[in-house]
Amino acid sequence: MDQSVPHSRPHLKDSLIDFIAGSAGGVSVVVVGQPLDTVKVKMQTFPTMYNGMIDCTIRTFKTEGFFRGLYAGTVPAISANVAENSVLFLSYGVCQKFIATLTGTEDVQQLSTLSNASAGCLGSFFSAFTLCPTELIKVKLQCAREVALTSGSPVQISAFELIRDIVKKNGPLGLFQGIQSTIAREMPGYFVFFGAYEGSRSLLTPEGKTKSECGPLATLVSGALGGVALWTVIYPIDLVKSRVQASTSKINVSLLKSMIEITRSEGITFLYSGLKPTLIRTIPASGAMFLCYEWTKKILHGLWS
Repeated sequence: MDQSVPHSRPHLKDSLIDFIAGSAGGVSVVVVGQPLDTVKVKMQTFPTMYNGMIDCTIRTFKTEGFFRGLYAGTVPAISANVAENSVLFLSYGVCQKFIATLTGTEDVQQLSTLSNASAGCLGSFFSAFTLCPTELIKVKLQCAREVALTSGSPVQISAFELIRDIVKKNGPLGLFQGIQSTIAREMPGYFVFFGAYEGSRSLLTPEGKTKSECGPLATLVSGALGGVALWTVIYPIDLVKSRVQASTSKINVSLLKSMIEITRSEGITFLYSGLKPTLIRTIPASGAMFLCYEWTKKILHGLWS
């Protein structure tokens, strides 16, 4: 993202602003996109149980309701997105300055699209460790009813009960179930995510102005394009991650092995089960996230300048 200080040297104030603005962006993602995220996870983990996105949405609403169904896992989802985005955008800003130093670029606003994409890729490695435990709880809450129907186990709707049960069965490391697939998803995903966002903003910025002056519509469109690019690239990995995290028994499962097993038993098309609600969700959610991030950052820079 654009930095108000035209130097590559990291500043504590810039990092704190990126952290807070990233948190605000994370909340906006959940508020806008949680219902379709729930549909996506259900279709990923139980693809034969529903006849498409609309069927899944209607049945979830009828059987579980709006807040306990479509907004299931909202609290851990907000925790996951705030944790991920705060660390992601903080790391992204620091990595931008690091790459600017390596390339001899004095102003991070002058970094190329490739450099920004690389900064996003590096930053996402650190955010994956904050995201994995909270997203694990979110996925299990979203699929609680389906897991109960297929396994005969009682439905667990309390995040605290889930955490206690996971730690009791597998120890603290059980909260990092799916960490390998999370890292494998995040790093290439955020390479194209930030690359598409920054590249789009550069193209949509009027001549003679900086990217920070491109306006809210350009920011929304660029964020949406970034989100579409991200999910188009990483979706099969995300599906495997959801399957691993929804499982009641498997931990430390090989990403490649799981992907091969799904392809052999269900076909390669099942690796994209639930892609439609994901893309529909990411357009407003990613746009809202970047718009909220940029506005929050601009306000904080104004207050702390």
